[in-house]
Amino acid sequence: MKAEIIAVGTELLLGQVVNTNATFLSEELAVLGIEVYYHTVVGDNPVRLDELLTQAQDRSDLIVLCGGLGPTDDDLTKDTVAAHIHHSLIQDEQALEQLNDYFSFSKNKMTENNLRQTLMIEGGRAIQNPAGLAVGTLVTENDTTYLLLPGPPNELKPMFKKNARPLLEELFPQKEELLSRVLRFYGIGESQLVTELKELIDHQSNPTIAPYAKPNEVTLRLTAKVADHGEGELLLDQLEAKILSQVGDYFYGYGDENSLVEVTVEQLKKAGKTVSAAESLTAGLFQSTLGDVPGVSEVFKGGFVTYSEQTKEAFLGIDPILLEKEGVVSEFCAIAMAEQARILSGADFAVSFTGVAGPDELEGHPAGTVWIGLAEKGKPTIAELQHFTRDRRYIRRSAVMKGLDMVRRAVDK
Repeated sequence: MKAEIIAVGTELLLGQVVNTNATFLSEELAVLGIEVYYHTVVGDNPVRLDELLTQAQDRSDLIVLCGGLGPTDDDLTKDTVAAHIHHSLIQDEQALEQLNDYFSFSKNKMTENNLRQTLMIEGGRAIQNPAGLAVGTLVTENDTTYLLLPGPPNELKPMFKKNARPLLEELFPQKEELLSRVLRFYGIGESQLVTELKELIDHQSNPTIAPYAKPNEVTLRLTAKVADHGEGELLLDQLEAKILSQVGDYFYGYGDENSLVEVTVEQLKKAGKTVSAAESLTAGLFQSTLGDVPGVSEVFKGGFVTYSEQTKEAFLGIDPILLEKEGVVSEFCAIAMAEQARILSGADFAVSFTGVAGPDELEGHPAGTVWIGLAEKGKPTIAELQHFTRDRRYIRRSAVMKGLDMVRRAVDK
Protein backbone atom coordinates (compact mmCIF):
# COMPACT_ATOMS: atom_id res chain seq x y z
CA MET A 1 0.00 0.00 0.00
CA LYS A 2 1.44 3.35 -1.06
CA ALA A 3 0.92 6.44 1.06
CA GLU A 4 1.97 10.05 0.98
CA ILE A 5 1.82 12.87 3.50
CA ILE A 6 0.74 16.40 2.63
CA ALA A 7 1.46 19.09 5.20
CA VAL A 8 -0.72 22.16 4.74
CA GLY A 9 0.36 25.55 6.03
CA THR A 10 2.11 28.64 4.70
CA GLU A 11 4.03 28.86 7.97
CA LEU A 12 5.81 25.62 7.00
CA LEU A 13 6.93 27.06 3.67
CA LEU A 14 8.19 30.21 5.38
CA GLY A 15 10.26 28.15 7.80
CA GLN A 16 8.40 29.49 10.82
CA VAL A 17 7.35 25.98 11.86
CA VAL A 18 9.29 22.72 11.47
CA ASN A 19 7.33 19.86 9.90
CA THR A 20 7.81 17.22 12.60
CA ASN A 21 4.46 15.62 11.76
CA ALA A 22 5.86 14.00 8.63
CA THR A 23 8.52 12.16 10.64
CA PHE A 24 6.02 10.94 13.22
CA LEU A 25 3.45 9.82 10.65
CA SER A 26 6.02 8.05 8.46
CA GLU A 27 7.23 6.02 11.42
CA GLU A 28 3.70 5.18 12.56
CA LEU A 29 2.58 4.15 9.08
CA ALA A 30 5.69 2.02 8.60
CA VAL A 31 4.79 0.03 11.69
CA LEU A 32 1.42 -0.67 10.06
CA GLY A 33 3.18 -1.93 6.93
CA ILE A 34 2.12 1.13 4.93
CA GLU A 35 5.02 2.59 2.96
CA VAL A 36 5.26 6.36 2.56
CA TYR A 37 6.55 7.34 -0.90
CA TYR A 38 6.14 11.13 -0.85
CA HIS A 39 6.29 14.07 1.56
CA THR A 40 4.95 17.37 0.26
CA VAL A 41 4.23 20.77 1.77
CA VAL A 42 1.74 23.25 0.37
CA GLY A 43 0.63 26.67 1.59
CA ASP A 44 -2.86 27.73 2.62
CA ASN A 45 -3.98 27.99 -0.99
CA PRO A 46 -6.96 25.89 -2.18
CA VAL A 47 -5.97 25.97 -5.86
CA ARG A 48 -2.46 24.63 -5.24
CA LEU A 49 -3.75 22.08 -2.73
CA ASP A 50 -6.32 20.85 -5.26
CA GLU A 51 -3.58 20.50 -7.89
CA LEU A 52 -1.50 18.51 -5.44
CA LEU A 53 -4.43 16.24 -4.61
CA THR A 54 -4.85 15.47 -8.33
CA GLN A 55 -1.22 14.34 -8.49
CA ALA A 56 -1.44 12.41 -5.24
CA GLN A 57 -4.56 10.42 -6.08
CA ASP A 58 -2.86 9.03 -9.21
CA ARG A 59 0.13 7.67 -7.30
CA SER A 60 -1.00 6.88 -3.75
CA ASP A 61 -3.59 4.68 -2.08
CA LEU A 62 -3.60 6.69 1.14
CA ILE A 63 -3.21 10.47 1.36
CA VAL A 64 -2.65 11.85 4.86
CA LEU A 65 -3.19 15.59 5.20
CA CYS A 66 -2.15 17.45 8.33
CA GLY A 67 -3.06 21.05 9.06
CA GLY A 68 -5.78 23.43 7.97
CA LEU A 69 -8.62 22.10 10.15
CA GLY A 70 -8.88 25.11 12.44
CA PRO A 71 -11.51 27.87 12.74
CA THR A 72 -9.95 30.63 10.62
CA ASP A 73 -10.52 31.51 6.98
CA ASP A 74 -7.15 30.11 5.90
CA ASP A 75 -8.02 26.67 7.33
CA LEU A 76 -9.31 25.27 4.06
CA THR A 77 -8.14 21.65 4.01
CA LYS A 78 -11.56 20.10 4.68
CA ASP A 79 -13.29 22.42 2.22
CA THR A 80 -10.73 21.71 -0.51
CA VAL A 81 -10.68 17.93 -0.08
CA ALA A 82 -14.49 17.77 0.07
CA ALA A 83 -14.79 19.80 -3.13
CA HIS A 84 -12.09 17.73 -4.81
CA ILE A 85 -13.95 14.46 -4.26
CA HIS A 86 -17.39 16.10 -4.75
CA HIS A 87 -18.63 15.51 -1.21
CA SER A 88 -20.33 17.92 1.20
CA LEU A 89 -19.28 19.01 4.66
CA ILE A 90 -21.55 18.01 7.52
CA GLN A 91 -21.48 18.68 11.23
CA ASP A 92 -20.25 15.96 13.55
CA GLU A 93 -22.44 15.88 16.63
CA GLN A 94 -19.79 14.48 18.96
CA ALA A 95 -17.35 17.21 17.98
CA LEU A 96 -20.06 19.84 18.43
CA GLU A 97 -20.80 18.54 21.92
CA GLN A 98 -17.09 18.66 22.79
CA LEU A 99 -16.87 22.22 21.49
CA ASN A 100 -19.85 23.36 23.56
CA ASP A 101 -18.48 21.64 26.66
CA TYR A 102 -15.13 23.38 26.21
CA PHE A 103 -16.58 26.88 26.02
CA SER A 104 -19.01 26.18 28.82
CA PHE A 105 -16.19 25.08 31.11
CA SER A 106 -13.71 27.80 30.09
CA LYS A 107 -16.33 30.59 30.30
CA ASN A 108 -14.96 32.02 27.06
CA LYS A 109 -17.24 33.37 24.38
CA MET A 110 -17.62 31.07 21.40
CA THR A 111 -17.46 32.84 18.05
CA GLU A 112 -19.31 31.50 15.03
CA ASN A 113 -16.17 30.47 13.17
CA ASN A 114 -15.38 27.87 15.84
CA LEU A 115 -18.14 25.73 14.38
CA ARG A 116 -15.88 25.08 11.37
CA GLN A 117 -13.84 22.79 13.58
CA THR A 118 -16.83 20.44 14.03
CA LEU A 119 -17.29 19.82 10.31
CA MET A 120 -16.36 16.54 8.65
CA ILE A 121 -16.58 15.23 5.09
CA GLU A 122 -19.88 13.51 4.32
CA GLY A 123 -19.58 9.78 3.69
CA GLY A 124 -16.44 9.50 5.83
CA ARG A 125 -15.72 8.51 9.39
CA ALA A 126 -15.08 11.17 12.01
CA ILE A 127 -11.71 11.09 13.79
CA GLN A 128 -12.25 12.57 17.22
CA ASN A 129 -9.62 14.87 18.69
CA PRO A 130 -8.79 14.03 22.35
CA ALA A 131 -6.43 17.00 22.72
CA GLY A 132 -8.19 19.72 20.73
CA LEU A 133 -11.41 20.80 19.06
CA ALA A 134 -10.86 20.14 15.34
CA VAL A 135 -12.41 16.86 14.22
CA GLY A 136 -10.69 14.86 11.48
CA THR A 137 -12.07 12.64 8.72
CA LEU A 138 -11.21 9.34 7.07
CA VAL A 139 -12.96 9.10 3.71
CA THR A 140 -12.51 6.94 0.59
CA GLU A 141 -13.35 7.95 -2.98
CA ASN A 142 -12.41 6.07 -6.18
CA ASP A 143 -9.96 3.72 -4.43
CA THR A 144 -8.11 6.58 -2.75
CA THR A 145 -8.41 7.12 1.00
CA TYR A 146 -7.97 10.57 2.54
CA LEU A 147 -7.06 10.99 6.20
CA LEU A 148 -7.39 14.56 7.52
CA LEU A 149 -5.59 15.44 10.75
CA PRO A 150 -4.88 18.75 12.56
CA GLY A 151 -1.52 20.50 12.30
CA PRO A 152 -0.41 21.04 15.93
CA PRO A 153 1.70 17.99 16.92
CA ASN A 154 0.25 17.97 20.44
CA GLU A 155 -3.14 17.30 18.84
CA LEU A 156 -2.10 15.19 15.87
CA LYS A 157 -0.06 12.60 17.79
CA PRO A 158 -2.67 11.54 20.39
CA MET A 159 -5.42 11.79 17.77
CA PHE A 160 -3.57 9.45 15.43
CA LYS A 161 -2.53 6.94 18.09
CA LYS A 162 -5.89 6.74 19.81
CA ASN A 163 -8.37 7.06 16.94
CA ALA A 164 -6.81 7.09 13.46
CA ARG A 165 -4.37 4.22 13.80
CA PRO A 166 -6.98 1.64 14.92
CA LEU A 167 -9.14 2.61 11.93
CA LEU A 168 -6.25 2.15 9.51
CA GLU A 169 -5.44 -1.23 11.04
CA GLU A 170 -9.07 -2.27 10.62
CA LEU A 171 -9.50 -0.99 7.07
CA PHE A 172 -6.08 -1.84 5.66
CA PRO A 173 -4.68 -4.97 7.32
CA GLN A 174 -1.22 -5.66 5.93
CA LYS A 175 0.42 -9.05 5.55
CA GLU A 176 3.80 -7.52 6.27
CA GLU A 177 5.07 -4.91 8.70
CA LEU A 178 8.13 -2.69 8.77
CA LEU A 179 10.31 -2.97 11.87
CA SER A 180 12.94 -0.30 12.45
CA ARG A 181 15.83 0.05 14.84
CA VAL A 182 18.02 3.15 15.20
CA LEU A 183 21.69 2.82 16.17
CA ARG A 184 23.54 5.95 17.33
CA PHE A 185 27.24 6.63 16.85
CA TYR A 186 29.58 9.33 18.14
CA GLY A 187 33.16 10.03 17.08
CA ILE A 188 32.81 8.95 13.46
CA GLY A 189 31.54 10.98 10.51
CA GLU A 190 28.87 9.83 8.08
CA SER A 191 31.32 9.39 5.19
CA GLN A 192 33.69 7.27 7.28
CA LEU A 193 30.84 5.20 8.71
CA VAL A 194 29.46 4.49 5.24
CA THR A 195 32.96 3.59 4.02
CA GLU A 196 33.50 1.16 6.89
CA LEU A 197 30.13 -0.49 6.18
CA LYS A 198 30.35 -0.32 2.37
CA GLU A 199 30.14 -4.08 1.87
CA LEU A 200 27.01 -4.37 4.02
CA ILE A 201 25.36 -1.34 2.42
CA ASP A 202 26.15 -2.42 -1.15
CA HIS A 203 24.61 -5.85 -0.59
CA GLN A 204 21.67 -4.85 1.56
CA SER A 205 18.23 -6.21 0.75
CA ASN A 206 16.12 -6.97 3.78
CA PRO A 207 16.84 -5.46 6.30
CA THR A 208 17.99 -2.17 4.79
CA ILE A 209 20.52 0.29 6.19
CA ALA A 210 19.99 4.05 6.02
CA PRO A 211 22.60 6.47 7.46
CA TYR A 212 21.62 9.92 8.73
CA ALA A 213 24.03 12.67 9.75
CA LYS A 214 23.01 14.74 12.75
CA PRO A 215 24.88 17.52 14.56
CA ASN A 216 27.97 15.87 16.12
CA GLU A 217 26.77 12.32 15.52
CA VAL A 218 25.51 9.78 12.98
CA THR A 219 22.59 7.37 13.15
CA LEU A 220 21.81 4.21 11.22
CA ARG A 221 18.20 3.18 10.73
CA LEU A 222 17.83 -0.57 10.15
CA THR A 223 14.49 -1.57 8.63
CA ALA A 224 13.13 -5.07 8.07
CA LYS A 225 9.98 -5.90 6.12
CA VAL A 226 8.50 -9.12 7.46
CA ALA A 227 5.28 -11.03 8.01
CA ASP A 228 6.38 -12.30 11.42
CA HIS A 229 7.45 -9.86 14.15
CA GLY A 230 9.84 -12.32 15.79
CA GLU A 231 11.53 -13.04 12.48
CA GLY A 232 12.00 -9.30 11.94
CA GLU A 233 13.65 -8.81 15.33
CA LEU A 234 16.01 -11.70 14.58
CA LEU A 235 16.97 -10.16 11.22
CA LEU A 236 17.67 -6.82 12.91
CA ASP A 237 19.72 -8.53 15.64
CA GLN A 238 21.86 -10.29 13.04
CA LEU A 239 22.46 -7.13 11.02
CA GLU A 240 23.23 -5.09 14.14
CA ALA A 241 25.82 -7.67 15.21
CA LYS A 242 27.57 -7.39 11.84
CA ILE A 243 27.58 -3.59 12.03
CA LEU A 244 28.90 -3.44 15.58
CA SER A 245 31.63 -5.94 14.78
CA GLN A 246 33.02 -3.28 12.42
CA VAL A 247 32.18 0.07 14.03
CA GLY A 248 31.05 -0.88 17.53
CA ASP A 249 33.67 1.31 19.16
CA TYR A 250 31.66 4.37 18.11
CA PHE A 251 28.25 3.00 19.06
CA TYR A 252 26.62 4.44 22.17
CA GLY A 253 22.86 3.84 22.13
CA TYR A 254 19.54 3.21 20.44
CA GLY A 255 16.53 5.16 19.27
CA ASP A 256 15.69 8.68 18.23
CA GLU A 257 15.19 9.89 21.80
CA ASN A 258 18.13 8.45 23.77
CA SER A 259 20.75 11.15 23.31
CA LEU A 260 24.39 10.92 24.36
CA VAL A 261 23.76 12.90 27.54
CA GLU A 262 20.86 10.64 28.52
CA VAL A 263 22.94 7.52 27.92
CA THR A 264 25.83 8.98 29.92
CA VAL A 265 23.61 9.91 32.86
CA GLU A 266 22.00 6.46 32.83
CA GLN A 267 25.42 4.77 32.90
CA LEU A 268 26.52 6.94 35.81
CA LYS A 269 23.35 5.96 37.68
CA LYS A 270 23.89 2.26 37.06
CA ALA A 271 27.51 2.51 38.19
CA GLY A 272 26.59 4.57 41.25
CA LYS A 273 29.07 7.27 40.20
CA THR A 274 28.94 11.07 40.22
CA VAL A 275 30.30 13.75 37.93
CA SER A 276 31.34 17.38 38.16
CA ALA A 277 32.75 19.89 35.68
CA ALA A 278 34.92 22.97 35.31
CA GLU A 279 34.13 24.99 32.21
CA SER A 280 35.83 27.86 30.49
CA LEU A 281 34.90 28.27 26.80
CA THR A 282 31.70 26.22 27.21
CA ALA A 283 30.56 28.61 29.97
CA GLY A 284 28.27 26.13 31.73
CA LEU A 285 26.87 24.44 28.61
CA PHE A 286 28.04 21.00 29.74
CA GLN A 287 26.36 21.40 33.10
CA SER A 288 23.23 22.85 31.51
CA THR A 289 23.07 19.87 29.15
CA LEU A 290 23.27 17.51 32.11
CA GLY A 291 20.56 19.51 33.85
CA ASP A 292 18.12 18.85 31.00
CA VAL A 293 17.98 15.16 31.96
CA PRO A 294 15.32 14.28 34.57
CA GLY A 295 16.82 12.66 37.66
CA VAL A 296 20.34 13.93 36.98
CA SER A 297 20.65 15.10 40.59
CA GLU A 298 21.50 11.49 41.48
CA VAL A 299 24.82 11.79 39.65
CA PHE A 300 25.54 15.52 39.26
CA LYS A 301 26.57 17.46 42.36
CA GLY A 302 27.40 20.73 40.65
CA GLY A 303 30.44 22.34 39.11
CA PHE A 304 32.32 25.49 38.19
CA VAL A 305 32.30 28.08 35.41
CA THR A 306 35.74 29.71 35.32
CA TYR A 307 35.80 31.85 32.21
CA SER A 308 38.76 34.02 33.22
CA GLU A 309 42.21 33.36 34.63
CA GLN A 310 41.15 35.07 37.84
CA THR A 311 38.23 32.69 38.45
CA LYS A 312 40.38 29.69 37.61
CA GLU A 313 42.60 30.79 40.48
CA ALA A 314 39.84 31.94 42.83
CA PHE A 315 37.30 29.12 42.30
CA LEU A 316 39.62 26.20 41.59
CA GLY A 317 42.86 27.21 43.30
CA ILE A 318 45.01 26.86 40.19
CA ASP A 319 48.51 28.33 40.58
CA PRO A 320 48.46 31.67 38.68
CA ILE A 321 52.20 31.54 38.01
CA LEU A 322 51.95 28.13 36.31
CA LEU A 323 48.78 29.23 34.52
CA GLU A 324 50.56 32.28 33.12
CA LYS A 325 53.51 30.12 32.10
CA GLU A 326 51.53 27.32 30.43
CA GLY A 327 48.57 29.35 29.20
CA VAL A 328 44.85 28.70 29.54
CA VAL A 329 44.72 26.89 26.19
CA SER A 330 46.91 24.06 27.38
CA GLU A 331 47.04 20.50 28.61
CA PHE A 332 48.20 21.78 32.00
CA CYS A 333 45.14 24.00 32.39
CA ALA A 334 42.69 21.27 31.37
CA ILE A 335 44.24 18.76 33.78
CA ALA A 336 44.38 21.24 36.65
CA MET A 337 40.75 22.30 36.13
CA ALA A 338 39.50 18.70 36.02
CA GLU A 339 41.52 17.61 39.06
CA GLN A 340 40.42 20.53 41.19
CA ALA A 341 36.79 20.23 40.16
CA ARG A 342 36.75 16.58 41.18
CA ILE A 343 38.50 17.20 44.49
CA LEU A 344 36.41 20.23 45.46
CA SER A 345 33.10 18.62 44.50
CA GLY A 346 33.90 15.17 45.83
CA ALA A 347 32.68 13.59 42.59
CA ASP A 348 33.97 10.36 41.07
CA PHE A 349 34.57 12.04 37.71
CA ALA A 350 35.15 15.59 36.58
CA VAL A 351 35.47 16.94 33.08
CA SER A 352 37.03 20.26 32.09
CA PHE A 353 36.87 22.46 29.00
CA THR A 354 39.36 25.15 28.03
CA GLY A 355 40.22 26.55 24.64
CA VAL A 356 39.17 28.94 21.89
CA ALA A 357 35.53 29.21 20.83
CA GLY A 358 36.31 32.03 18.42
CA PRO A 359 36.02 33.84 16.25
CA ASP A 360 39.38 35.36 17.30
CA GLU A 361 42.58 33.55 18.23
CA LEU A 362 43.69 33.18 21.84
CA GLU A 363 47.32 32.77 22.93
CA GLY A 364 48.18 32.17 19.29
CA HIS A 365 45.74 29.28 18.95
CA PRO A 366 43.03 29.39 16.27
CA ALA A 367 39.31 29.06 16.96
CA GLY A 368 38.31 25.47 17.54
CA THR A 369 41.40 24.55 19.58
CA VAL A 370 39.99 22.85 22.67
CA TRP A 371 41.54 20.89 25.51
CA ILE A 372 39.18 18.59 27.41
CA GLY A 373 40.33 17.08 30.68
CA LEU A 374 38.98 14.09 32.56
CA ALA A 375 39.73 13.35 36.19
CA GLU A 376 38.74 10.03 37.73
CA LYS A 377 39.10 9.08 41.35
CA GLY A 378 42.11 6.81 41.81
CA LYS A 379 43.46 7.25 38.27
CA PRO A 380 45.77 9.76 36.53
CA THR A 381 44.02 12.76 35.05
CA ILE A 382 44.14 12.98 31.26
CA ALA A 383 43.51 15.70 28.70
CA GLU A 384 42.75 15.41 25.00
CA LEU A 385 43.37 18.07 22.36
CA GLN A 386 40.57 18.62 19.84
CA HIS A 387 40.36 20.77 16.73
CA PHE A 388 36.72 21.57 16.02
CA THR A 389 35.51 23.53 13.02
CA ARG A 390 32.62 25.77 11.99
CA ASP A 391 31.14 28.55 14.09
CA ARG A 392 31.43 29.43 17.76
CA ARG A 393 28.19 27.72 18.72
CA TYR A 394 29.11 24.50 16.92
CA ILE A 395 32.57 24.45 18.55
CA ARG A 396 31.11 24.77 22.04
CA ARG A 397 28.48 22.10 21.37
CA SER A 398 31.12 19.78 19.88
CA ALA A 399 33.23 20.17 23.00
CA VAL A 400 30.30 19.23 25.23
CA MET A 401 29.57 16.11 23.14
CA LYS A 402 33.20 15.03 23.32
CA GLY A 403 33.23 15.56 27.09
CA LEU A 404 30.13 13.43 27.49
CA ASP A 405 31.68 10.69 25.40
CA MET A 406 34.84 10.74 27.48
CA VAL A 407 32.80 10.33 30.67
CA ARG A 408 30.68 7.58 29.10
CA ARG A 409 33.72 5.60 28.03
CA ALA A 410 35.41 6.02 31.41
CA VAL A 411 32.33 4.73 33.25
CA ASP A 412 32.14 1.76 30.87
CA LYS A 413 35.66 0.57 31.65
